[in-house]
Amino acid sequence: MIRGRPFIQAVLIAAAATATVRAQETRAASPQAGPDPALTIEQAVRAALDRNPNILVERFNLKVADTAIVTASLKPNPVVTVDVVRPDRALVDGGVSPYEQIFRTDYVLERGGKRERRVDQATLSRSIAELQLLNTTRSLMLDVQSAFTDVQLAKLNLALARDNLEAFNNVVQINTERLRTGDLSQVELSRSRLAAVQFQNDVRQQDAKLLVARNRLSALIGRAPDASLDVVGDIRKDQQAIEYDTLRRQALERRPDLRAARTEQARSVADLRLQLANGKIDYTVSGEYHRQEGTDVRGNSYGLFVSAPLPIFNRNQGEIGRAQVQQQQLRTKVQALEHDISSEVANAYAQYSATRDIVDTIEQQMLTQAQDVRTATEYSYRRGEASFVEFLDAVRAYNETMQSYNGARAEYARSLYTLDAISGKVNP
Repeated sequence: MIRGRPFIQAVLIAAAATATVRAQETRAASPQAGPDPALTIEQAVRAALDRNPNILVERFNLKVADTAIVTASLKPNPVVTVDVVRPDRALVDGGVSPYEQIFRTDYVLERGGKRERRVDQATLSRSIAELQLLNTTRSLMLDVQSAFTDVQLAKLNLALARDNLEAFNNVVQINTERLRTGDLSQVELSRSRLAAVQFQNDVRQQDAKLLVARNRLSALIGRAPDASLDVVGDIRKDQQAIEYDTLRRQALERRPDLRAARTEQARSVADLRLQLANGKIDYTVSGEYHRQEGTDVRGNSYGLFVSAPLPIFNRNQGEIGRAQVQQQQLRTKVQALEHDISSEVANAYAQYSATRDIVDTIEQQMLTQAQDVRTATEYSYRRGEASFVEFLDAVRAYNETMQSYNGARAEYARSLYTLDAISGKVNP
């Protein structure tokens, strides 16, 4: 047991030195604060939706689909033919051939509602592009939310590592004074210094993990890698329980990828109708004005013509067959996607339930005990009633418990975001 004035003085000196260092670090850090304010998770999601390249590409697909609707609604252009025949003068004088001027117009009359079928198919194609944009938005939101949680987790672990390092630096200072007064052996001081170096390495590792997490979040929100990027807000933890049946029903009703597959199936029906319409022949209506001029006679003639191909060989049977097979293919694709989504819901719900139970268990049964053991052991060690090994074990047990708790909280938050994504939530 260690008693006496020298030990108390050493404790006071170490505490004063720690407070001075903290104040200096705070003053030094204030002028270097980044110009950008810290982001909330809602701001990060909005920034990603505004700047992420994948979202911008999908939005261009909508513009392409709009132009396809315009193209599908266009009518055929009339064809104008002008023909001028100028034979030799000798042929005209001999009455063999007159001068001729011909003006002809041809226009195709589409049958079978081809134009309407084209518009229907193009409109459904645009709906598919819009749903694909929503699905990309859903996936991007989940990526941003996961990356945001990674930054939150890295910040918690870094703060924990710094607290441990600060505590052991304080112990080293105290032990140095105790060695000077003869209350501690050199071996004990070396052990405390070695532990401090180990926690210093842990700080460096956690700092690197935070930098990686920030860079990943920066890339998702359309920024260059930014070590000063910061986030605010607590790690998500919903108190209200989620029902499995409700989650599965929402996923099958709202998922943009499933809705896109169903819309693609509807487009295949429209495509079949278009191919059936294309199998019907079109009429070409023509009008002609014909003027002839000879040596002594000149006159005009008028003509009206209707022409149509004979559907003997090509009745568009190949494209009709393709559309029929594709319709069956897409029906099977929708069924497969529904099955996959049901599996995703089951797996995500199992992960959500497990992480929620782990967080509750750590909070109710481990956190207080780990904190109490560390505090009591540290107090006993400073009084000389516990060995350094016992103190180090208590600190490491507390550190592992807190890291497990932080990781479980992050996994629980990710599971909540995953459930949102699986259920088809696309609102920031």
